[in-house]
Amino acid sequence: MLSAVYPGSFDPITFGHLDIIVRASKCFDKLYVVVFENKGKTPLFSVSERVAMIQEECSGLPNVEVLSSSGLLVDFAKKHGVKVIVKGLRAVSDFDYEFKMALMNKKLAPDIETVFMMTSLKYLYLSSSLVKEVASYGGCIKDLVPPGVEKRVFERMNVQRMSQ
Repeated sequence: MLSAVYPGSFDPITFGHLDIIVRASKCFDKLYVVVFENKGKTPLFSVSERVAMIQEECSGLPNVEVLSSSGLLVDFAKKHGVKVIVKGLRAVSDFDYEFKMALMNKKLAPDIETVFMMTSLKYLYLSSSLVKEVASYGGCIKDLVPPGVEKRVFERMNVQRMSQ
């Protein structure tokens, strides 16, 4: 059985993330979607809230398990018998950062491979940071995140949505 891990902060999960999750779930017998804390960011949602949102959105994908973790990604992978790390790419700037991370992960765990998946064209510009910025001004995010996530974002930000 070939398993993979798709790590991220997912704050919040977007249609771009879900695109990668659905496509990766078709490539591997088991896909772990793992929420990691990013110490360089102040999250809008707690780790447990992010896990719950992703579980809700992935409930129809039987080979996807949503978890949280802290520490090194390769340690999570080793603990769960994962041999592949899945990373989504939007642009060359993503590749530069992710390539460096992949090399470090390879140094730490030579038997674990990193696979890059290009995002679908319609999500090329999409990021969680952009979703939060647009929402903070009451802008429309309905085509960027699932409806349940949209509701939670506006409730958390306590911002009135503009007409959509």
